[in-house]
Amino acid sequence: MRILMVLTSHHQLGATGKETGFWLEEFAAPYYLFKQAGAHITLASPAGGYPPIDPSSDVPDAQTEATKKLKQDTEAQQLLNKTGKLSDITAGDFDAVFYPGGHGPLWDLANDKHSIALIEAMHAAGKPVALVCHAPGVLRDTKTADGTSLLQGKGVTGFSNSEEAAVGLTDVVPFLLEDALQERGAAYHKGEDWQSFAVTDGNLITGQNPASSALTAKALLELLGDTSNSTADDRLMRIVPARVGGGGPHPSI
Repeated sequence: MRILMVLTSHHQLGATGKETGFWLEEFAAPYYLFKQAGAHITLASPAGGYPPIDPSSDVPDAQTEATKKLKQDTEAQQLLNKTGKLSDITAGDFDAVFYPGGHGPLWDLANDKHSIALIEAMHAAGKPVALVCHAPGVLRDTKTADGTSLLQGKGVTGFSNSEEAAVGLTDVVPFLLEDALQERGAAYHKGEDWQSFAVTDGNLITGQNPASSALTAKALLELLGDTSNSTADDRLMRIVPARVGGGGPHPSI
């Protein structure tokens, strides 16, 4: 099982003078779930090297068991220190891809041609594509083989407008994720603010916020046939494809 994790290289929070990057928990929790499942993990970012950590995710109140473990994990730190360049990545080398969030991806990965091509190739091959929190924003400009938006008609979630307003960044981010997904034809779903919630539609998996990191990773592992971390009791919405003659897709939780 070969899983690629793609991280942002962007560190400037718009024109605020503050720093951003990837959200620590959104990397740490999935990373350890993948390790536990025996996956071979590769890390990549647009610029390569050590990706910037969003300082807000590294404060004492934001720490979890996974982030605490990560800080003491020499092997994980070495992997982070030498992420490969996204331009050198080949989709065929991996069974699945996972994008942690943080605000950074809205500035770089959402516009990165290599990221867009990677997602399009993975999705077309039927491989799991999972993104959490702000990372679903990198789907904005992805397309299917016939040129339509990859998001058209897809059930998705991601950081909500109300959550963005709560952190005071509505007028700072380059686009509001909830709006952008809907503008591309997606059926946007959300749970309660700050609570774990994820959506699986075919091989596309999206999580709403930092609390959804582990659930999103578990859903990816399920698609790869690993059922050791059941999502049965979690807030995972599965978009059930329509049966022949049975109307359109419908959600099931």
